[in-house]
Formats: sequence, C-alpha cells, structure tokens
Amino acid sequence: MSDEVRRRRQWRLQGGPPTEPMPLVDLLRRTPYRNARVASEGAEEARVREALELAVRLGELMLRCGAGAPQVEGSVAAVCAAAGLNDVEIDITLQSLLVHARIDAVHSVTALRVVRSTRHDYARLVAVHELIDAFVNGHIEMHEATEQLRDLKRTPRTWPDWSVTLATAMLAAAVAVMIGASLFTGFLTVLVVLGVSAVERAMGPMRLPDFYSNAVSAFVATLLAWVAYAAGAMGWIPVGGKDFAFIVAGGIVALLPGRTMASAVEDVISGYAVTGAGRLLAVIVSLTGLIIGIAVALGLTIRLTDALDVSFVSPSVLDLRTSQSEWWAAVLGSLIVGSCGAITMQSRRGLLLPTALLSLAGTGVFAALTRVAEVGSVTATGIAAVSLGLVGRLVALRLGAPAMVVVVPATFGLLPGLTIFRGLYELVGESASSIGTLSFQAGVATLLGAAGVLLAIATGTTLGEIVASRWDSRVGRARRRARV
Repeated sequence: MSDEVRRRRQWRLQGGPPTEPMPLVDLLRRTPYRNARVASEGAEEARVREALELAVRLGELMLRCGAGAPQVEGSVAAVCAAAGLNDVEIDITLQSLLVHARIDAVHSVTALRVVRSTRHDYARLVAVHELIDAFVNGHIEMHEATEQLRDLKRTPRTWPDWSVTLATAMLAAAVAVMIGASLFTGFLTVLVVLGVSAVERAMGPMRLPDFYSNAVSAFVATLLAWVAYAAGAMGWIPVGGKDFAFIVAGGIVALLPGRTMASAVEDVISGYAVTGAGRLLAVIVSLTGLIIGIAVALGLTIRLTDALDVSFVSPSVLDLRTSQSEWWAAVLGSLIVGSCGAITMQSRRGLLLPTALLSLAGTGVFAALTRVAEVGSVTATGIAAVSLGLVGRLVALRLGAPAMVVVVPATFGLLPGLTIFRGLYELVGESASSIGTLSFQAGVATLLGAAGVLLAIATGTTLGEIVASRWDSRVGRARRRARV
C-alpha cells in the first residue's frame, strides 16, 4: 500500500477539521450594528461570563417580545463583540437561545435560555434596541447595561389591556370601511369584535391552545355578524348581505396571525430553516383553526337563513382593498389601521403616526397598481410590501427603532380578510341552493390566492428590508448628527 493511499484512508477515519465559528463580522452584516465597537483584547474568564449572561438575557427578552431570529442573532453578536468575545457560537432554535464562548484552548462557557411563551411588546423591543446600541457604541459599560436591562424587564407595558382590545375593534372596523362598508357597519364591526374579546376573556382560565381559541373566536365573530345581517333582513337596521361579508372580513384581519407569518418567512429566508419551519407550522395551525371556525359558523348560518326564508347576497368583491370605498374612507381607514395596529403590538406612542403614514403609503401603492396599472392582486401586494419594507427600515432606523416595529403594523391594511371569507363562502355554500354557481373548486382557488397574498406580504417586506440595509450606515450617521 502506497503512502498516498494510507494517508487518504487515515483522513477518512479521522475526519476533517472541526467547523470553525463564524466570524462576528459576518453575523453583524445587514444589521444596524455592522459598525459596532469591537474590543481589541480578549476578555478574561469573569468578564466572559458576565458578557455572556448579558447577551443571552437581551436575546431572551427580544424573543419574548416577538423579534425574529436574525434580529436576535445580530444583537447577541454585537454585544459579544463589544465585550471582547471573539470566539462565539450562537444558535437559535425555535424557543431556545444557546451561546457558546471559548475562553482559551481548554476552557469555554455556554449559556442557554428557553422562551416558553411570547407576547408582542414592540415598545420594550425598541428599548432593548436602544440599550444594545448604547453598549456597542461605548456610551455605557457592562454593569450599567445589566442594571438597565433589569429595570427594563420591570417596566409596565405601554398600553393597558382595555386600550388594546378597543384598538383591535377599531382596526377591524377600519378594514371593513376600507373595503366598502358604511360607517354604521363599521360601528357594528366594533361591537362584534368587542363581543369576541369578551368570549376570549371568558375562555382565558381554560388556557386553550391557539388552534381552539382561534376556532371559537372565528365562530363567534361570524355568528354575531350573521345576527346583524338577520336584523337587517328583517328591516330593523340598515345592514345588507355585503355588510355581513365586510364585518366578517374585518374580524378575520383582527384574528389573522400575519405578524407571526412575516417573522417565520424572514427566518426561513435568512437561513434559520428549523426555526422558520416551526413558526410556519404554528401559523398554519392557527390559520386552520380560524378557517374551521368560520366554515362551521357559515354552514350553520346558511341553514338558519334558509329557515328564515331569506337569501344571502354573494360578496362580489374578492380582494380586501379600497376599490369599493370612497377615497376619504380609504385614506382614513388606512391611517386608523396603521395606528391601531401599532397599539395592538404595544408600540411606542411616538411611533403611531409614522406607522399610520406608512400604512397609508402601502395601501396607496397597492391602489395605484391595481386601478391604474391593472396589476394582479398578488403582484401588487408584493410590490407594496417591498416598498413598505424598504421605506419602513429607513424610517425606523432614523427613529432609532427596529424595522419590524413600524413595518409589521403597516402591513395590516394589505391582509386578505375578504378573500379568505369569499373562499370559505364558496366552499361551505356548495350544498346550499341559495348560493348560485359558486363551486368548491372556486373556493379552493380563492383560498390559494389568499395564501399567495400572505406570502407576498411576508417575502416582500423582507426583500425591502434587505435592499434598504445598504443605507443603514448613512441613516445612522444622520440620526447621530441630529441628536448632537
């Protein structure tokens, strides 16, 4: 046996060299911390443990507040680099955050945090962003950052529960008005969503998983909307068949897990396949519960309608857009959707107006593409989402906030609530003689179109943020000059 063959076999038995940790500079690419201060000397063991504890606690809080895996990894890497940890491995898998730092050739330190539950709190997320920015730029030391983080965890939420409930109801009403509902129907939508919120609070002690709670909420929302429709059919209130569709569509938007889907798609695109796939599965399960609740309620209400000897009016609008409303209603609805969406995500008060204006801009781009250029719904939604992601990242960075804080609430006006309702209406109405020519195949196609719109929103905003990341440094310098 020749020496060359012997060496080749020996290499196969021993394996290749171990995987080297990814340089922190690569982890900071496309993040607001790409120019973060990097310590020139390595940290000692005590400082390594202190820095690692600070980094994982910051990452844990970000995950708990609704941040995506790329944002968490970039923030943790920036803190580690500023603290002098050069040999670091960061792993984020679904609910767990693992950070491993090597002290020398023999010793290493590992920290693990598991986030059992998440609750969107964008105001706290902005505060964490400001804390990390101050630390990586050398404005505060490690012990000060640790104290500020401790105080930040004890800070109460910006908006009380009653205001979030009211904002959710106003969001649904604004969506209904945007797609053609009257102001009276918008008022009924507020009452329907408040009724759904009351049912959710009553189910609170049961601690039902999202699948069941979404199914019950969707069932109640559809049933209450039908009660309003039945009262209109009797001539008691001015509500017609289309108003029934508008009320349900507004409630669907209030219940849709669009914010989670955007984070899940961003995780998949950014290379966090396991985390993104897990989040996408959770979104699909929640959305399935929503669809089942609406479908069951529709089947019941169609039979009740036949028993009352009245007939549904098939909703003629397939897309949740401004084409059926007056221009002033579309503008006002877009502003309300953006601001109320920010409140439901617990955003800061100072970010309500920028989010509302961004929502108006996104809806305007979609309306211009569909009305003037006659672009398809999915394509127009994708282009509008790209513009939201691009402008939203620049605006957010100028205001000292992560991009998702303003981008996610601004996309609520693009969610396909009425498209989902129409698809379910076609599916459930197949067996009802009063529905006309609607078919099961048409319902499936309509629901697939709604899924395409949701995917276009998620991928479009991510692409917009990636394109805008090249101007992060310039916008950051402008912000620092303005502060001076």
